[in-house]
Amino acid sequence: MIDELRALQKRLQAEKRRDFNRRVSLGDLLTERKDNAAEMGFGEGTTCYDNVLILGDVTVGKNTWIGPNVILDGSGGKLVIGDFCSISAGVQIYTHNTVEWSTSLGEKPMAKAPTRIGNGVYIGPNSVVAMGVSIGDKAVIGALSLVNGDIPAGARAWGTPARVV
Repeated sequence: MIDELRALQKRLQAEKRRDFNRRVSLGDLLTERKDNAAEMGFGEGTTCYDNVLILGDVTVGKNTWIGPNVILDGSGGKLVIGDFCSISAGVQIYTHNTVEWSTSLGEKPMAKAPTRIGNGVYIGPNSVVAMGVSIGDKAVIGALSLVNGDIPAGARAWGTPARVV
C-alpha cells in the first residue's frame, strides 16, 4: 500500500509541477484550496492551503487567500477576516494568550479577546497578530511583523512591534 501511495504522490506532484510549476505537501495534492475554505464556511472565492491550522471561532470573507503554514486561532474569541485579504505564508493570528496563566502557575486564566482583520488587508509572511488587535481596511502589514496594537485603515505598518510608517 505504501508503494501505491508513493506512486500516486509522484504522479500528482508531476501534474502539479506541470500545471502550476509548484511542489506542495501531500495534503495539498489530495485537496483543493477552494474546497478547504468552503468546508470551513469561508466566503466564496476564498482559498486555504491544507496545512493551515484553524482553531475555534474563525470567520473569513470572500476572495481571501490564506497561504501555507498559517495559524488562525479563534479559540479565545471570534477571529474575523474580511474580503479580498492576503494572509501570507507563516502568518499567525490569535485571539488568546497564556502569559498570565503560565507565569501565575495556572492561578490566572488564559487571556482572551476577539481579533478583527478588515477588508483588503495584506499581512506579510511570518507576521504575528496578537489577540484583541483590529487591523483596518486596506492596511498593509510588512513581513516578520509583530502586530500587538490596532492598525488604522489604509496604514502601512511593520516591525517588532509593528509601527505605522
